[in-house]
Amino acid sequence: MEIFSWILVISTFLCLFSSGSRSIENFHQAFPILEPDPGHTKLRLSREGLEAIERITNPIAAVGVIGPYRSGKSFLLNQLLSLSCYEGFGVGHMRDTQTKGIWVWGTPIELDIDGVRTSVFYLDTEGFESIGKSNVYDDRIFALATVMSSVLVYNLPETIREADISRLSFAVELAEEFYGRVKGQDVAFEPAKLLWLIQRDFLQGKSVQEMVKEALQHVPNNDGNQNIDVVNRIRDSLAIMGDNSTAFSLPQPHIQRTKLCEMNDLELDPLYVKKREELKELVASIIRPKIVQGKTLNGKEFISFLEQILEALNKGEIPSTGSLVEIFNKGILERCLKIYSERMATLGLPLLEQSLQDAHERSREKAMQAFDKQHFGRHHAKKSVMQLDEEIQKVYKNVVMANEYKSSKLCEALYTRCEDKMDQLQVLRLPSMAKFNAGFLKCNQSFEKECVGPSKINYEQRMMKMMGKSHSLFIKEYNHRLFNWLVAFSLFMVVVGRFVIKFLLIEIGAWILFIFLETYTRMFWSAESLYYNPVWHFIVASWETLVYSPILDLDRWAIPLGAMASLLVLYWRCYGRRKHGSGWLLPLFNNYKSGVNRSRSD
Repeated sequence: MEIFSWILVISTFLCLFSSGSRSIENFHQAFPILEPDPGHTKLRLSREGLEAIERITNPIAAVGVIGPYRSGKSFLLNQLLSLSCYEGFGVGHMRDTQTKGIWVWGTPIELDIDGVRTSVFYLDTEGFESIGKSNVYDDRIFALATVMSSVLVYNLPETIREADISRLSFAVELAEEFYGRVKGQDVAFEPAKLLWLIQRDFLQGKSVQEMVKEALQHVPNNDGNQNIDVVNRIRDSLAIMGDNSTAFSLPQPHIQRTKLCEMNDLELDPLYVKKREELKELVASIIRPKIVQGKTLNGKEFISFLEQILEALNKGEIPSTGSLVEIFNKGILERCLKIYSERMATLGLPLLEQSLQDAHERSREKAMQAFDKQHFGRHHAKKSVMQLDEEIQKVYKNVVMANEYKSSKLCEALYTRCEDKMDQLQVLRLPSMAKFNAGFLKCNQSFEKECVGPSKINYEQRMMKMMGKSHSLFIKEYNHRLFNWLVAFSLFMVVVGRFVIKFLLIEIGAWILFIFLETYTRMFWSAESLYYNPVWHFIVASWETLVYSPILDLDRWAIPLGAMASLLVLYWRCYGRRKHGSGWLLPLFNNYKSGVNRSRSD
């Protein structure tokens, strides 16, 4: 039993190993190479389809068919491959498994193209505008089909609609940019040859080439309508195809479209069969091997190319609506504008105008560099750059206004502070030119240092006028107030010398000063000449030395010092004379009316 168990385990392991490593044996069928994710917004690679392509060693070319949902793409591919609906690509009304993502026919057609043996694959794509999908998903299908194909067949029923032009413009420009972004080059691959295939019985007297040419002509816009400008820009975006496109008409194969898969060529419309064979010859004549970076690709190189495109495509932020490159660049533009705004927001306003301009240039350069690395569309990038620059200028204008406002607020506050300081210096209790000049200089230095920005020049002029006016007013009042202070001081010292301290010399000196100020100066000097006299200058210098110095500000300490002096005088009056006697300071005023040694007479 043990031996039997071991044999069973080993055989099971070998079976699992052989089944896990087994590759596809029958390639004569359709395989998915790109499938939608559960959310139907992104695409992912399918191993089966990759195996069908990887085994090819010849140069590869691909014919991709794109078009609206239920427009007959799968049936058309089967006709080009000479396959029935039962053995070829699944047709919608025949099978439940309609095309999802991108499928490839596993057996390529071998062609000699310019002497080179080339393996031609046919690609079927999921139709756009179907229910339950987002436009983002359709955009990715379009972009990948355009990048992968050497010939892109745009299968259109009846006629060319504006939406078809818009969508193709979108796909061509976006696909061109994706691979360039991955490799860091402008154009890393040759664009596909575009084949407009219009399935229609009656062209109303026009050839299909004339119909396409007419559809792509500019719409007259004499009034400058913006919507018409958008339409014309879409047509301009197709200029990258240029002579790389052609048009072909294919009549309806039969009136009963739901029974087409059951009919052979004898039952189909003879005109259709003839035009179908012409279409095969046309495709064979225009197809060329896929060239990337100047070289053809084999199977493995093609898969590597596809993986890079898909990775870039799935990471890209594609909007769900619109077809212009400017719409693609909108999100990128907003992020780049955010880079600029965040850098400018870190500035400590207010700043000097030149400093703000320098910061603006540096931030703008960073935003532009980020935009250059991320933007879509070679042909429309200039307009996007202009739009980004316009948005940057708008933000910069707001920053300039904020800088002016904050500069004005700061300088206004400093100006008001200096104005208040000058008003305080005008009403000093003890007028001091030295203190006024010191306050004046300190205020001016503070203003020059702290006031910055565009408002500084204006406020500097206001400061000079205000401070000049304050200085003139102080000088005018200074001499008059000082004269009055000296007169009051002389009278005060007369009272102190006579009645408080009773020092004769103090009283005499005070009287001399009072008489000098009130009589001599008025008799011999005018009010103007007094202030220019050397004696007055000596008095002013003595006063300034006494009132204000870096060590002592008498205006601030006048009241405390006066109180201390009053206490000392009071102490001397009450206790000093008893302790030291009346003769320790001479000369003093004495009272001779009553003496203790005077003899009494009867």
